[in-house]
Amino acid sequence: MADITGKIVLITAAAQGIGRASVEAFVKAGATVIATDVNTEKLAELDGMAGVTTRRLDVLSRDAVKQAVAEIGRIDVLFNCAGVVHSGSVLEMSDSDLDFAFDLNIKAQIRTIQAVLPQMLERKDGAIINMATVASSVKGVPNRAAYTISKAAVVGLTKSVAADYTTSNIRVNAICPGTVDSPSLHERWHATGDFEAAKKAFIARQPIGRIARPDEVADLAVYLAGATYTTGQVHIIDGGWTA
Repeated sequence: MADITGKIVLITAAAQGIGRASVEAFVKAGATVIATDVNTEKLAELDGMAGVTTRRLDVLSRDAVKQAVAEIGRIDVLFNCAGVVHSGSVLEMSDSDLDFAFDLNIKAQIRTIQAVLPQMLERKDGAIINMATVASSVKGVPNRAAYTISKAAVVGLTKSVAADYTTSNIRVNAICPGTVDSPSLHERWHATGDFEAAKKAFIARQPIGRIARPDEVADLAVYLAGATYTTGQVHIIDGGWTA
């Protein structure tokens, strides 16, 4: 694995969960991190951390993404971590839910890639890491229609960009976690009306016997940032759920 010391890493949804853990993991690996999010209150908790610059970024806005990348300058690694999880089957899925899932889960990644890729091509070097999930083309999961459909598109995006730009030394990979402990997961547990029962049900379906920690996924992101002969791949990290 290549040394990523001094590399400039742009992370979306960096204020909490996997994004926050990834900021810490990349800094520990010697990288300089641009941590972005729309949640400026949570993002401010990263202010003052050595090796980290924070900035508000709405990845739903093409103009905002283009402006941010222009102002940041060199970006060696792009980690597309922003996303949303909708509940419900295909019969319960509204057009608005599907539209928003596509906008945040896939179109936002396209916006950032389109903004960052040209400079990577000039240098003939770059790593792009897209957050997908096993609930995609990898595995069907009940009551996750909009989420699964949009995240399957992330797998397609990853393979498409990798196929187009491998000869320019651009490595593009997708991370497909299973269930990861995060504020959004806790919100979904609370939304069921019985937090503890929901938590137990989620843990019960994990062959490894527990929910993943955000730092475990972050470690995989750091590995992929330095993996110079790996591209176009789906990297499953789910505690054996799909084994």
